Amino acid sequence: MRINALHASFGKLENESLTFHDGLNVIYAPNESGKSTWCAFIRAMLFGVDSAERARSGHLPDKTKYSPWSGAPMEGSMDLTANRSDITITRRTRSKRSPMSEFSAVYTGTSVAVKGLDEKNCGELLTGVSKDVFNRTAFVEQGSVAVTSSPELEKRIMSIVTSGEEQISYTEADERLRAWQRKRRYNKKGLLCDLESKIADNSEKLKDLQGIAEEKRLLEARLESSQNECEDLEERVTEARKNQRREAIERINRSRSRLQELSAEHDAAMAELSDRRAALRNSPLDVIPSDRIEDKVRSDIDRLEELKEESKSVKPPWLAAVFLVLSIAIALAGNYLAEINSLYFVLASVAAGIAGIVFLLINGRKRTRSFSAKKEKEELLRKYHARNSSDISRLLEQYHVLEEEYAAAEERESASRSAYEEARDKQEKLEESAISDLNLTEGNTEASRLGRALASARTATESLSRQIAEINGRLAVMSDPLVVSSDLKSMQEEYSEIESEFEAISLAINVLREADEEMQSRFSPELGALAAEYMSKVTGGRYSDILIGRDFSTMAKTSGDTVARESGYLSAGTMDLLYLAVRLAVCELAMPEDVSCPLIIDDALVNLDDVRYGQAMELLSDIAKNRQVILFTCRK
Repeated sequence: MRINALHASFGKLENESLTFHDGLNVIYAPNESGKSTWCAFIRAMLFGVDSAERARSGHLPDKTKYSPWSGAPMEGSMDLTANRSDITITRRTRSKRSPMSEFSAVYTGTSVAVKGLDEKNCGELLTGVSKDVFNRTAFVEQGSVAVTSSPELEKRIMSIVTSGEEQISYTEADERLRAWQRKRRYNKKGLLCDLESKIADNSEKLKDLQGIAEEKRLLEARLESSQNECEDLEERVTEARKNQRREAIERINRSRSRLQELSAEHDAAMAELSDRRAALRNSPLDVIPSDRIEDKVRSDIDRLEELKEESKSVKPPWLAAVFLVLSIAIALAGNYLAEINSLYFVLASVAAGIAGIVFLLINGRKRTRSFSAKKEKEELLRKYHARNSSDISRLLEQYHVLEEEYAAAEERESASRSAYEEARDKQEKLEESAISDLNLTEGNTEASRLGRALASARTATESLSRQIAEINGRLAVMSDPLVVSSDLKSMQEEYSEIESEFEAISLAINVLREADEEMQSRFSPELGALAAEYMSKVTGGRYSDILIGRDFSTMAKTSGDTVARESGYLSAGTMDLLYLAVRLAVCELAMPEDVSCPLIIDDALVNLDDVRYGQAMELLSDIAKNRQVILFTCRK
């Protein structure tokens, strides 16, 4: 393959063109004139612009970095020669989201499309390698001369040292195997660790389930025994309660019969007392306070005797009448004899009148007292409903008899009441005792003792039932032991299978490493020898040996050194030459021989002095005899 011409609207390049010839092409331009942009354009024309690439710290994607400064669409064309045919490839931008995604490939000077060539496979068909291998071999960017390993480059190298199959990469295979290995076990993570944890959990769960199942079995046996005990106690409690109720009722009935008898006796005593009280109340003496009856009656009898004398008949007032008549006679005589000392007659008449009046008043008073005494006597007799004092005396004697009878009836009533009240208190206590007995939960009777034993047995039964229910709930949450056991067995089988896979993968990693080391031993010496040949040419024979690791790390040894030195101990110019030699050797060995992909170099020789710059140019001239070399440089 040979690049003939470029036409670009790309980054700072605005409709600019560039032509090339076979062999070594040196494009001189000062810094910031677009050399790196032309290199990026060549790569973009071959492999397109990755529209999915995103900006990251310190890096801009090509779609942003090389967007035309003029604002025009990103586009361009490349004229090249491949397979003895001149081809023109064109890339245009239809959408800003997909720059240079519209592709065409025609035979130069015609509109005939090149069959089998499209925007995706263009670069790989023309160069013979993928974009990743192209970047690490034939495309030498400024500041990125050193070769870095990649799965694509490994595949390419593998195809060289083996059968030519380019689908195998040690790094990819190793990483894939290690990913599988990590998936199965990595530190404390992975399928095996998860299964170990699950197996431990399920083993513990199964152990718990078996323990719970055994606990449930023991509880169920205890529950059955407790239920049987409850049934036996229920029968005994029923019988004991019947007997206790019957005995209590019999005691209550006997006590009630006696209480009724005492109640009847008390009622009779109360009736008798009521009769005696009525007899006393019917007595005329009942109105007198009991503590004064005797004195009052005796006093009234004595008073009757006194009134008997006072009420005797009073004689007519004859003497008063005599004096009154005498007074009248003297008055008449004086009137008749008025002339003879009438004053004496007046005085005598007045004296006689006064005496008559006095005797008349005295007689009237006696009559009044007699009348009052007779009236008082009648009232006293009427008070006692008696005719004389003898009746009153007999009434008093009768009253004393009634009092004695009343007192006797009162004593009998009090005695019967006390007996009744005592019996009633006993009845109340008996009923309370009977009620307590009928309570059947307290006390020390056989029924209460059996009842408490039954209650305790029922409580124990309920407690056992609750425990069994809780265990059933736990078992429901924890699954069936058979299921857990089956799951555990499956996990153990899966663990054994994955463990076998893990061991097989570990063995495969070791075998792959050994195979890679063998292939490196086949490829590295040839690569190192070619790189040492290039390094000797550009250093005038100073560096004779180069050692290259599988990650393309390099060490160089001068003809006078006993051991090789790492690249970090070299000067910047020597290091660039070392990297360039390795890059050229990788490109020579890794690139297809039948394609002869151009070598694109962007200012890779800036750190060389004039002598070594000339030696490097001689080497590039030699390489340009077999493949096109395009060198962009800022040195004349």
